[in-house]
Amino acid sequence: MGRLGGLSRRRRGRPLNAEVNIINLVDVMLVLLIIFMVTAPILQGGIKVDLPKVTTPPVALASPLVITVEKGGQVAIGETRYSSSQFQIRLGILAQTKHPDGVIVKGDAAAPYGDVLRVLDLVRRAGLDKANLATQPATP
Repeated sequence: MGRLGGLSRRRRGRPLNAEVNIINLVDVMLVLLIIFMVTAPILQGGIKVDLPKVTTPPVALASPLVITVEKGGQVAIGETRYSSSQFQIRLGILAQTKHPDGVIVKGDAAAPYGDVLRVLDLVRRAGLDKANLATQPATP
């Protein structure tokens, strides 16, 4: 009686190749790297505001917490707007549970300076020391 046809023929002709094909692994890793590089700036999120224009380059953070200050004084974390008291509570919870490596404060160019400073003060009181202000690059 015959054995499994494909398996017995394969063993007679040549031994099994148990090596890892590094070329395919490198190809997959490069594709994943390109996908990550393309999607990382998109994932910064937040509410759309008119940012002030400056000539300094932006600071890159791996997993920042994005806080938006709108021109009416409304504050948002990510895309969710909060009242002043809700914002303070939510910021404290996120600082303790999420442990972001920094905060990006996106202040609208028309937002009162005092509102942006109030948010920065609350960020520091929540224990988040790396606070950055988001800007747009100025066109020469």
